[in-house]
Amino acid sequence: MKDGEWSDPGGRQRMDNQPVPGQLDLLSLGGGHPASPPVQHPLQQLNEVSSAQAADPQEISAALKAEDDDLAPARTLLIVDTETTGLDPQLDHCLEVGVILFDVPSRQVLAQQSFLLPVEANAAEAINRIPASATNLSQPWRPALDYLQSLLDAADVLVAHNAAFDRQWFGRGHLPATDKRWLCSMEDIRWPADRQLRSRPSVRDLALAYEIPVWAAHRALTDCIYLVEVFRRCDHLEQLIEHGLEPRQLMRAQVSYNDRHLAREAGFRWNEPVKGAWARRLSVREACDLDFPVSPVDPKLPLAS
Repeated sequence: MKDGEWSDPGGRQRMDNQPVPGQLDLLSLGGGHPASPPVQHPLQQLNEVSSAQAADPQEISAALKAEDDDLAPARTLLIVDTETTGLDPQLDHCLEVGVILFDVPSRQVLAQQSFLLPVEANAAEAINRIPASATNLSQPWRPALDYLQSLLDAADVLVAHNAAFDRQWFGRGHLPATDKRWLCSMEDIRWPADRQLRSRPSVRDLALAYEIPVWAAHRALTDCIYLVEVFRRCDHLEQLIEHGLEPRQLMRAQVSYNDRHLAREAGFRWNEPVKGAWARRLSVREACDLDFPVSPVDPKLPLAS
């Protein structure tokens, strides 16, 4: 069960278009200003640049190159999906795990696994169709956790659709903790425009866009299979992954009420997670490609990857 996966990201409320102190206009970056200090982190550098003190275009190129140099290539993916008894990891529990180890260069499945974890009750049974009684039937779930750990160790990157939801269950209950990088196929990957997908597509819509039959939903291994089949059909998968792994920071769109459609079409969401603003997590590359300026929501926040 995942919060927001099937929701419409477009808001319709009027926004308060007041100037934001320290606004960062990435489209206005340019001019003959003195060179800034050496790049420590591309997004941190750009956060310090205001619309009144633009940066040289060479600094933007250096920032993009520094961002690329920080990223190790992801050859082996572990595609992950969880089914849970609810949305709150403080109160609810993971009751099913599905994973597929996927080799990017060959587009081949190397291993796959799915198993249930015992729970006393499942408030989300109407969605995932897993009775709590089924999770308590005899099956080797403890050895399965050991094999899951070996698959985690073998992966360069963990991939999930709505990764912010799935990753919060690792290190809780029976699931092992992991320090591997995560890639969200809903938020981080920018799918080709010719697939005519929303900016945050559901697993179902993503599968159908790549002509993959959808035969079931909300079972862990099934959703992993859909992502594998999508990846196998991507001609430029390596680039999608590389760009998807770029460090991102939450940005606020600087658009007027009349131009709010520009933010909506670019995948920004109104009122979520920033009240009274159009916001989206962006990399330096993505921010520079927009047709409108953006500013960091909070330059002091740690950069997410």
